[in-house]
Amino acid sequence: MYLRPMAEQEQKGKLNIELSEDVASGVYANLAVITHSPAEFVMDFIQVMPGMPKAKVRSRVVMSPHHVKRLLGALAENVQRYEKQHGPIKDHGAADPGMPLPYMGPQGQA
Repeated sequence: MYLRPMAEQEQKGKLNIELSEDVASGVYANLAVITHSPAEFVMDFIQVMPGMPKAKVRSRVVMSPHHVKRLLGALAENVQRYEKQHGPIKDHGAADPGMPLPYMGPQGQA
C-alpha cells in the first residue's frame, strides 16, 4: 500500500483501481476493535446501535504491521488537512475508553 497524491501517481504511472457498486456505497461503523499478532493487525469495524444488546461487525480488514504504520501516517496527514480546512475535530471523550462513544445522532421524538 503506497499512499501518495494523485498528481504524483500520474507522473510515475497510473494505477487503475476498480470500485464495484456494492463496495462503493461503503458501510457505517462507529466502533473499531483492533487486535494484533507479530505478523498482522486485524481491524474490525462495528456498527453499534443505541439500546441494542448486540453489535455487528460490518467489515474486517487485515494488514501487515508495515502497512498499518503507513495507514496511520496517511490518516494523520488527512486529519491535519481536514482540520486546517474545517477546524479542529472535537473529541467527545468517553467515560470508559473501552466503550464506544455515546450515540450522538438525532434523538427520537413522540
